[in-house]
Amino acid sequence: MKGIIVKNPGGPEQLEFSKLPIPKAKEGEILIKVEAAAVNRTDIVTRYGKGGYNSNPVLGVEVAGTVADSNDSGFEVGDRVMGLVNGGGYAEYAVMPANRAMTIPESLDFEQAAAIPEVFLTAYQTLFWIGKLKEEETVLIHAGGSGVGTAAIQLAKQLRKAKVIVTAGSVQKLDFCGQLGADVLINYKEQSFDEGVQKSTEDGVDLILDFIGASYWEKNLASIKKGGRWVLIGMLGGSQLEKVNLVDLMAKYVQINGTLLTPRSDEYKAELSNEFMKVAGPLIENNQIKPVIDCVFPLEEVADAHRYMEDNKNTGKIILKVNHH
Repeated sequence: MKGIIVKNPGGPEQLEFSKLPIPKAKEGEILIKVEAAAVNRTDIVTRYGKGGYNSNPVLGVEVAGTVADSNDSGFEVGDRVMGLVNGGGYAEYAVMPANRAMTIPESLDFEQAAAIPEVFLTAYQTLFWIGKLKEEETVLIHAGGSGVGTAAIQLAKQLRKAKVIVTAGSVQKLDFCGQLGADVLINYKEQSFDEGVQKSTEDGVDLILDFIGASYWEKNLASIKKGGRWVLIGMLGGSQLEKVNLVDLMAKYVQINGTLLTPRSDEYKAELSNEFMKVAGPLIENNQIKPVIDCVFPLEEVADAHRYMEDNKNTGKIILKVNHH
């Protein structure tokens, strides 16, 4: 089969389209003929050689396709599935633990399905398992135009009728967030987002989904209400804080949680996948929740897809289409 490996840690030019053996599904796994995969920030980190959790030489953590070897899993050969893989997604075939394979809703094609697992599971985990979002609370979602951002807006609105405040850096991204249901749109390039939050809430937000980290620390602290929950999910604005006054956190009795999804255990991902499909699957089936795709690249053009993500051009997901020759 053909798959994408990283020759040496570094830039997109290190991505190589190479001939590899088709992986074997071990007990508890299924083999998937991959029709589409998606590009994630974690793939870029791994490409630079900073990942470390992933022993698979092939990049990619999420796929959509058909079951090629069901391995007595309860799936049938030919079933359409999507889900998270432990690496190996950027290839013609990949293995996946059977207990976290999600049946693709009939309303979706493979490219749309590949846009679901990583971002929707991350958003679901962050909003509900960790962030404990309740009915009609207020949530501040940074990077609103990102894959996880666009998923989180929809889940917060559809499942909790939350008041959703988003930040993004372009009019186009903000307009799109508004179409997905966001209530307050803040262009962080034009105004300090904490001022926007203070104008649109009485006493701050209940929950922050923070993809940015260090550079937003003080403004986040100003935006969160007393007793609010703050989930750190990304470090686009740096991971090192120069000065932190812990008294500020205590005075507002803020709860801070950090999370990553990719390094979590197989059991955790299986449980999350199952609960997500139970709760949100019907909403995807009837188009109340939609995967958001920015663009589709053929797998052969993966380097361009990585550059596109690194330039922050995308609103929603960047998909890789696998052409079987």
